Amino acid sequence: MAPRTDPDLSCRALALLRVVAAGRAEITCSREPDMFVDGVPCCDQYTAHALAHRGLIVQTGPAVLGKRVRARLTPAGAAALGAAGEAA
Repeated sequence: MAPRTDPDLSCRALALLRVVAAGRAEITCSREPDMFVDGVPCCDQYTAHALAHRGLIVQTGPAVLGKRVRARLTPAGAAALGAAGEAA
């Protein structure tokens, strides 16, 4: 396993980024976007919120407030995975 270069990203945060990269995540359109993985609420919404606030994940397009849309990595999110030695 490659060493992490961003000490602020936990193993769980990297796992959530991998889920988003795999196309398995949705987020709600809100100020504090909740994440769903394979249709099930994510067990760590705090980390999901942090990833969104850091600009590592975003919604794929506009939607009604509170509704779910597919999540995607931003270029910064892809770079964070790349820096951790993982393919985005």
